[in-house]
Amino acid sequence: MFEIKQRGSTVGREIIGGITTFMAMSYILFVQVGILGSKGELGKIGQPMDDGGILMAMCISAAAASILMGILANYPIALAPGMGENFIFIGFATAMAGWAGGYVGWQMALALTLLVGIIFLLLSTVGFRSRILNAIPDALKSGIAAGIGIFIAIIGLNYSDIPSCLSLTSGGFKGNTVAILSLIGLAVTLALLAFRVRGAILIGILATTAVALLWGKTQWQNPIALPSGLSKTAGGFVPGFVSLFKALPKHWLEILTMAFILLFMDIFDTVGTLVGVAKRANLMKGDHLPNAERALTADAAGTVIGGALGSSTVTSYIESITGVESGARTGLAAVITGICLLAAMFFQPLVKMVMGEFGQGKFPTIAPALIVVGAMMLRAIRDINWDDATEYLPAFLTMIVMPIAMSISAGIAAGFVSYAFGKLITGRVKQCPVIVYIFAILFAIQYGLLLAKI
Repeated sequence: MFEIKQRGSTVGREIIGGITTFMAMSYILFVQVGILGSKGELGKIGQPMDDGGILMAMCISAAAASILMGILANYPIALAPGMGENFIFIGFATAMAGWAGGYVGWQMALALTLLVGIIFLLLSTVGFRSRILNAIPDALKSGIAAGIGIFIAIIGLNYSDIPSCLSLTSGGFKGNTVAILSLIGLAVTLALLAFRVRGAILIGILATTAVALLWGKTQWQNPIALPSGLSKTAGGFVPGFVSLFKALPKHWLEILTMAFILLFMDIFDTVGTLVGVAKRANLMKGDHLPNAERALTADAAGTVIGGALGSSTVTSYIESITGVESGARTGLAAVITGICLLAAMFFQPLVKMVMGEFGQGKFPTIAPALIVVGAMMLRAIRDINWDDATEYLPAFLTMIVMPIAMSISAGIAAGFVSYAFGKLITGRVKQCPVIVYIFAILFAIQYGLLLAKI
C-alpha cells in the first residue's frame, strides 16, 4: 500500500521516522494552548478559548490531516496548526472582537477558517491553489514569511520578559524568574540546535519546565488524564457564521482581505513544505511533485476539520524533514505521527504544568520556542533581490510594518501597494501580477477612507 520496498525503506524505519517527526513538531502542543488559551493573547481581550478544547481540536485535526496525507499522497509529511497561521488567527479574532455588535472574535475567526478550508478543498481538485501561489511575487512571499517571523519573535520576547531586564533603568535580571527561566530555555535550545539534536525545541521546553519545577515556579501533577473540553470549542463556527454575516455589509473588505491572507498563507506554507520535504526524500520527478493535489486535499481537509472542532489553519510541517533524515520515505510515517498526535490528547495535565503560573502574559517555557521559530522564518529574506528597489523595498515594508503595527494584514497591505506602485512608475507593469494590482487598489481605498475620517 505504501510502496515501502520500492522506495528503499522498511517498516521499522517508517515507524522511527514517524515518531521522530512527532517529537520534532510536538512543541506546538504547548504553544497552541499557550497563545490561544486562557492565559494567552485571546485571554488578554477577555475572549479565550478553552484550553482542553484547543488541545483536543488540534490533536484530532492534525492527526486526521497527517493520516490522510499518508494514505492519499503517500508522503512522510505530518500536519498541524501552523505557527504563522496561529498569529493570523489571533489577529483576526482580536480585530473581529473590536467590531461593533459584541461579536465573539474567535468564533468568527473559526467560521472564516472553516469557510476558507472548504474553498481550499474545492480548489484542490483543479490546481487553482498552485496558480494563486505562483501569481504572488517572490519578494512579497519572502517579506510576508520574514515579517511573520519577526512578529512571532517579538511575542516570544514579550513572553520572556527579557527586554525589560535589558533597559538601563531596570534592575537587570535580579529577581526576575521569568526572564532567567527564558534565558535558560533559550540557551538550552540554542545549544541543541547548534549540535543538530532532533526535537531541540521540544527538549528546550521540557528542560525549562524541569528547572521551573525544581525552582518551585510550577507544580507537578500526573501528566496523563482523560481528554475533555472539546464541547466548548467544537461548533463555535455556527454563531461565528451568524456574526460574520452580520458584520459583512460594514466590514466586507476586511473579511475579504482576511480570507485572502488565509488562502495565501496556507498555500505558501504547504507547497513550500511539500517541495522541501519531497526533495530531501528524493520523491520529486524533475520539477514535478507527484500526487501534489492529493497532498493539498489532505491539507485542506485538516483545515476543515480543525475549523469545525476549534483549531486554526492546519498546514504541512517542515519538521517532517527530521523523520525523512531518520529514514522515512512513505506515508506510513505520516500515519504513525498521526497516531502519536491522537495519543497526545491524554496529556492535558502536562500542558498545564508546562504553562505554569508565571504571571499574566508571561510564559518562559514557550518563549524560547517562539523566538527560535521566528528566527528560522527570517531565512526567507535571502531570496529577495537586494539590487532592485521595486523588489526589496516592498519586501522590507511588508516585514517591518507587521510587527510595528502588530497586524499581519497591515504589513501585507503595505507590501502590495508599494510593489504595485514601484512597478507602475518604472514602466514594468507586466512584472506585477493582476491579483497584486487588484488588492493594492482595494487596500489603497481602505486606507484612503480611513484618512478621510481624520
